[in-house]
Amino acid sequence: MIQGLRTVIYPAPDLGAGKDWYCRVLDIDPYFDEPFYVGFNVGGFELGLVPDGSPGASGAVAYWGVPDAALALARLLELGATAREAVTDVGGGIKVASVLDPFGNVFGIIENPHFDPNAVR
Repeated sequence: MIQGLRTVIYPAPDLGAGKDWYCRVLDIDPYFDEPFYVGFNVGGFELGLVPDGSPGASGAVAYWGVPDAALALARLLELGATAREAVTDVGGGIKVASVLDPFGNVFGIIENPHFDPNAVR
């Protein structure tokens, strides 16, 4: 079951410059700041920066919340999606995966036990 948008990840090969730019754009500091990931809480949703990937129109991935990433991935594959990223534990009990839909679009899923729907503004 898809629960709603949770996270959008943007590639930022120069993570420091990306962090600085998004701090100015969002007018907030990141709540999570490591060499492998910078995370901002934006109205209860996550805007993340990663140092790998290719920036551009196909670089960002939106992650839709699911209660169980493994089950959701299996269902998406059964419905005709193509695996792009296997379920990966990214720490803190958070699991992500992504597929290509039948039209070639990236569709990400995230199991995030820390997501608080009451924090959404």
